[in-house]
Amino acid sequence: MDFFTLVGIAVALAMDAFAVALGAGTLLNPVTGRQLFRLGFHFGLFQGIMPVIGWLAGIGLKKFVTVYAPWIAFSLLILIGGKMIYEALTDLAEDGERRDPTRGFTMVLLSVATSIDALAVGFSLSMLGVDIWTPALVIGVITASLTVIGMLTGRKIGSMWGERVEVAGGLVLITIGVKILLQSL
Repeated sequence: MDFFTLVGIAVALAMDAFAVALGAGTLLNPVTGRQLFRLGFHFGLFQGIMPVIGWLAGIGLKKFVTVYAPWIAFSLLILIGGKMIYEALTDLAEDGERRDPTRGFTMVLLSVATSIDALAVGFSLSMLGVDIWTPALVIGVITASLTVIGMLTGRKIGSMWGERVEVAGGLVLITIGVKILLQSL
């Protein structure tokens, strides 16, 4: 596989993570270096690991993952997007503090939801006989980079437009989930 094809695949896979990071950046004011690192690292790590898992699983589990992966991603994104909209409209998390999507279970759910499509890429690469380690590294690094860019961009947008952008971020997550599901049907 040539380098430009690999970068194209990596950028395409990272677009969901970029969109989610854009929404996360709108929630955080200011965005700290720690938050940038956490979300960038986790999104990059999950996006890099999922193709390896798909590649290792190979053809045996392809039918299962092909059928259920879109439903899993759809469910997670609808859940998180709905929660994001609810919190934007109520303006506070359960503990009365501004919520931080770069922490806890929300970050793990977002990491899984934005990287689950990379499993299919791993399956495809295993069928093509492509060694997985370089693609996994490139996919992870590009995803981490675009996540950081998305968060920084989201921070600027969020400081200008506030809660409206938070609702839009939740709607983007829901739209991504619906898109994933519709593409699989």
